Amino acid sequence: MAIWLTLCVLIVVIAYLLGSFPTGYIAVKQLKGIDIREVGSGSTGATNVLRTLGKGPGALVLVLDALKGVLAIALVYWLFNFNPISNYIPPAIDAQLWQPWLITLAGLAAILGHSKSIFLGFTGGKSVAISLGILLAMSWQVGLATAGIFAVVVAISRIVSLSSITGAIAVSIFMVLLHQPLPYILFGIAGGLYVILRHRTNIERLLAGTEPKIGQNVAIPEETI
Repeated sequence: MAIWLTLCVLIVVIAYLLGSFPTGYIAVKQLKGIDIREVGSGSTGATNVLRTLGKGPGALVLVLDALKGVLAIALVYWLFNFNPISNYIPPAIDAQLWQPWLITLAGLAAILGHSKSIFLGFTGGKSVAISLGILLAMSWQVGLATAGIFAVVVAISRIVSLSSITGAIAVSIFMVLLHQPLPYILFGIAGGLYVILRHRTNIERLLAGTEPKIGQNVAIPEETI
């Protein structure tokens, strides 16, 4: 039992470290030699990279951040299905009941890592792209449905933050409608609330009518280029 619990804790820690990997920061640093935290919204996520450097780098960071979420959940599936490891599952443990809970913990750890990266002094992004990757690996139906809501809202409003907030609200609804396990529903609630909280300043700008739309790039001060 002790070995199994140690493996579970290790998976959650690795999920956090995966989430912490600063893809946006590294991409912008390599391409422009600047600290993405010092321009735009200060976020290291794909939206700030998009506004700062354009569609190509923004899309790259979006995909890489989503992959971090997929990998975090894939680790849990590997733990339960790779025979040399799964042999350590104690007889008293019901794998079908335990796995969704560990997936939920790993997903939350990855989200936390993305927004509070240990490699960036516990700063980071707003956890939208990585949440999408987690959802697609956790329940592809919920992931696609949430992505669809995001796409519709962004197509109408041209405001990424509004689309992200709407998607964060929709996740819990889709989890219930698609009859997902209780741990996944709790993930939808907790993860959605966290993403919304990470958008506090965006909400203030939305209410003030000053939130930038897609295509409104962020000016980079000359001394940082």
